[in-house]
Order: sequence, then C-alpha cells, then structure tokens
Amino acid sequence: MSSPSLLDYLSIIPDFRQPWKVQHQLSDILFLVVCAVLGGSEGWEEIEDFGYAKLDFLRQYGNFESGVPSQDTLARVMALINAKKLQTAFADWMKACHDATQGAVVAIDGKTLKGSFCRSKGKGAIHMVSAFSAANGVVLGQVKTAEKSNEITAIPELLKLLNLEGCLVTIDAMGCQKKIAAEVTRQGADYLLAVKDNQPKLVEAFEQAFPMSQLVNFEGDAYVTDEKSRGRQETRYHFVSEFTEAFQELSYEWSELKTVGVVMSFRHDVNEIAQTPTMRYYISSAPLSAQKFAEAARQHWFIENKLHWSLDVALREDACGIHRGYAAENLARVRHIALNYLKRDTTFKAGIRRKQKRAAMDNTYLATLLATSVS
Repeated sequence: MSSPSLLDYLSIIPDFRQPWKVQHQLSDILFLVVCAVLGGSEGWEEIEDFGYAKLDFLRQYGNFESGVPSQDTLARVMALINAKKLQTAFADWMKACHDATQGAVVAIDGKTLKGSFCRSKGKGAIHMVSAFSAANGVVLGQVKTAEKSNEITAIPELLKLLNLEGCLVTIDAMGCQKKIAAEVTRQGADYLLAVKDNQPKLVEAFEQAFPMSQLVNFEGDAYVTDEKSRGRQETRYHFVSEFTEAFQELSYEWSELKTVGVVMSFRHDVNEIAQTPTMRYYISSAPLSAQKFAEAARQHWFIENKLHWSLDVALREDACGIHRGYAAENLARVRHIALNYLKRDTTFKAGIRRKQKRAAMDNTYLATLLATSVS
C-alpha cells in the first residue's frame, strides 16, 4: 500500500519568491532535495549532480521545465523556505499516513545538530525535538527549540502537531512537567514520564514509597528483564503500583495520574557480581502492568538507537556544516522524510547506507521507495 502523496503536501508550502523571478517551482526543488537525500547526497553540489543524473526520472513526478536548479539556487531557496510551513506539511503528511494503534509508544526526545554551529556568524547549533513511533520506526513530527530555550517549551508545540489519541507518550525527565502531562491527556493520550531531581517533590515521594527494603521483598506487580551485550550484563527489576499515600497530594497536580513505577537496574561485567543499583522513577496516566511498563520504558530508547543513531551514522547529520538561514532546520526535516521511507521499505533487505546507494543507481528502486507506505 502506498502513502498519501508527499508531493501534495510539499505543493501547499507557499513560495516566498516574486512570481516573475521564479525559474524553478518550489515543489520541484523540495522534491529534488528529498530524492537526492534518499540517494545519499549530503550537500548542495551533490544534490545538483543527482538532479542532472536523474532529470528524466524527476520529470515523471514534477515539472522541472527549466531543468535542474543550481547549487546556489538550492542553497538560497532552502535557507529561505518558511521552516514552520515545512514543519506543518511534514506533520500533516504523517497524520495522513500513520494510524496510531491503542497503547502504541510515541517517544519524544531532542537531538542537537552539531554541524549547524557557526562561530563566525554567532550561530549556535540548533536543537530538534522529534516524536518517534517506536512500533513503526518512523518520525511523526519535529520542532526546533527556540533560541535560549529548551525542550520544555518545544514539547507542547510538538504535541499540538500530532494525532496522539490512544498512544502512550514517553518523555525523559526534561519533559516531566505538569503542563506537558496535561497537554498529553487533553489529546486523549497517556503519558509515561521519567522523574529526576527537577521534580523534587516526586522524587521524595518515590523514596518514601519505595525504600530499598520494600523493593527487596516487593509484594506487588513486578517484572524482570535480563540482557547481555558485549561482555556486559544488565538486570532490570520493574515495580509498579497505583499511587500510594505518599503520592496522594501530588496526584491532584499531575493530570489523571494512575501509576507510579520504579526501575532498579544492576549493570556489571559478565561473571562479576553487581554492586550498587541504579534507580529510575516514572509516573504515568495509564494503568500499566509491570510488564507493559518495562516494555514502554525500553521502547523509549528506540528514539536514540533507531533514529538519532541512523541520522548520525547513516545520514551523517552531524557532519553537515550547512547553517545558512533556515537551511539546517529544513534539511533536518528532509532527512526525517528520507529516513521514514528508507526504514519502512521491506523490498530490499539492507542497511540504510546500502539502500541509499541503490536508490542513487536504480530508478526503479527509487520509485519503490517513494511509493512505500510510511504508516
């Protein structure tokens, strides 16, 4: 099954240029950049080269009446495209493509684009906060944090772009905020928020309700996982409970709070005895069993392992030194579009880089990627 046409959503982005000066349609430029990134291009010169090599293919989808835009045109246009409009177009495309299932984990986390930093122009590296469907491995939307701000202000803006009804939204401790919890439940979703020292009242309640002596002989719902990797072993004990007396007063401050959970993990070298455990605390509006809690907490890290890792290693995001205007933010969204296509393609069993190289060489495979359902 194919996805709703990406071109339809790119076509509604308003063109900022004066009509009588337009030589290349904006939708053509955006479509070229998407296809070139699918084919592994990393800069404006490579995107221009890709366009010349694939012009006949590109004309099957767009106009390209004036041929391929130059690298200078690509750089100028991508730096000036309204980043908010592209952000909305991406989110609307994914809402049309992606059907959330009941209880599906949507992980939210941020990533700094190191290459967008420019000391000579006084520009700091931009930070993108993304929503990632753990089950399907696709990005649902993303926003750039405002200057001198952080994820706390970006997350509510991102939530409003998404269709989250029935989902379980997982966020690390930075997003453990009352307003964020309320926004998640307002949209008909549930939250699972990590708790750290930025919420001292919650931490104190956890320490009172779950002392080590009680966890050792815990009589409630518990679940254990054991993982071995590269000579290291990690055993995690997951405990959940409805909020106890220690949380009674706090429960009125956190929207629809139903479950509190603790992860006690021991990490050590194989054949050695673990010493001090690491404790992690969570609150949730969902009535989670210990097993469901363990699965959701683990799936949150998919955004690091399956999204951020792929962006850095396969798409070489941090090596990209483009920073003019909105170009870094717009290119970040194009990478997310490309990664969604590449991740969801099942016709070619290979890694991201190999898929990109095949897309660059094989027009038939490139067409297959563009027709791939990203749901």
